[in-house]
Amino acid sequence: VFVMKLLVILLFLGLLSGCRGNSSYSLTPQLLLVSFDGFRADYLQNYDFPHLQNFIKEGVLVEHVTNVFITKTFPNHYSIVTGLYEESHGIVANSMYDEVTKKHFSETNDKDPFWWDGAVPIWVTNQLQENRSSAAAMWPGTDVPIHNTTPSYFMNYSSSVPFEERLNNVTEWLSSSNPPVTFATLYWEEPDASGHRYGPEDKGNMSRVLKEIDGLVGDLVQRLKVLGLWENLNVIITSDHGMTQCSENRLIHLDSCLDHSNYTVIDLTPVAAILPKINVTEVYDKLKHCSPHMTVYLKEEIPDRFHYQHNDRIQPIILVADEGWTIVLNKSSLKLGDHGYDNSLPTMHPFLAAHGPAFRRGYKQSTMNTVDIYPMMCHILGLKPHPNNGTFSHTKCLLVDQWCINLPEVIGIVVSALLLLTLLTGLMIFMQNRTPASRPFSRLQLQEDDDDPLIG
Repeated sequence: VFVMKLLVILLFLGLLSGCRGNSSYSLTPQLLLVSFDGFRADYLQNYDFPHLQNFIKEGVLVEHVTNVFITKTFPNHYSIVTGLYEESHGIVANSMYDEVTKKHFSETNDKDPFWWDGAVPIWVTNQLQENRSSAAAMWPGTDVPIHNTTPSYFMNYSSSVPFEERLNNVTEWLSSSNPPVTFATLYWEEPDASGHRYGPEDKGNMSRVLKEIDGLVGDLVQRLKVLGLWENLNVIITSDHGMTQCSENRLIHLDSCLDHSNYTVIDLTPVAAILPKINVTEVYDKLKHCSPHMTVYLKEEIPDRFHYQHNDRIQPIILVADEGWTIVLNKSSLKLGDHGYDNSLPTMHPFLAAHGPAFRRGYKQSTMNTVDIYPMMCHILGLKPHPNNGTFSHTKCLLVDQWCINLPEVIGIVVSALLLLTLLTGLMIFMQNRTPASRPFSRLQLQEDDDDPLIG
């Protein structure tokens, strides 16, 4: 029985070790983080991506990444690199206002460190490691001296700079800088820009744009191979948010509900930040009955699941449009596609794909959270993460040096082991019962016709 138990234990340990990959990779790992803005998760299923699918086949894929609310560009890009919810890192929208300092933040006025210093992004942490440097090609915030630190190599943001120039710069920095760049970021505005312009349901235009994106992934891989980086560099390709279809038939007119002189709109749609000029309750009561397709929250009543309440930059009243609905003022222009909605909506979710020596090959999992990316990146780079809202265990199965086993698998293995033990025990008992018991010597019985003596 002892031998059988030993066999079962060895089998159990074997199954566990089978869930763990090869952990041997570079002692000085390098990581490139790539974002294609507005790349909705289900684009992968609905369009052809030969280059991206080859990248995934040799690496890992997370089919849906649950991003942070609000599902906008600046907030989510900062959550990716800090592991924090927006209320914690302070970039709560693409347009913000601070009532104490009277400062404004927008996509074209984002260089003041005041807005960014509420968190420490991973490129700053990496800069503080001995003999390490970071590089960035247009990632939001990387051209701002956050905690008096910029990446060692970076590009001032300009949407007119082509992808090829961004790619060439960041890969050159990864391959030939001294001290070596160990963390780098690369950002591209598509398919977000086209998603806004055409709407994600415009198959013709989106097919063309997404084919171009796939070509850029091919260019990235080819460039890494030419420079000899492909086998040793860890690459994460992800996005900040998805995109949903909007329509001129789904508009919420704020001016029809409340005199515009009574409030200021800090950020408009689909999550509008309202700063009342009169009594907050009065503005709230009028807006609350404005449209059945919009939820109106007092700041203190914003649901906990949004993690969007505990920051002074969040305005006293927040309006959240239903999916596909657009909040407009009289002069507002309509986008055929938009994002920013409830982060539980699948259309708001991006994906994540990764390849390199730190990652398993051919592995796929269904979900993770945007805030989980940061602790995973810190682990890969050997950095001590700052306090964050991410959960490292959500990403363990993506990594070769981690035990990849979850509770259902543990239960399955234990049950299987117990069944096997029971089977082996029963088999031994059965075999023991089949073996004839030894009997004492008994007198030879002679047949009747053998009664005659053999010798006369």
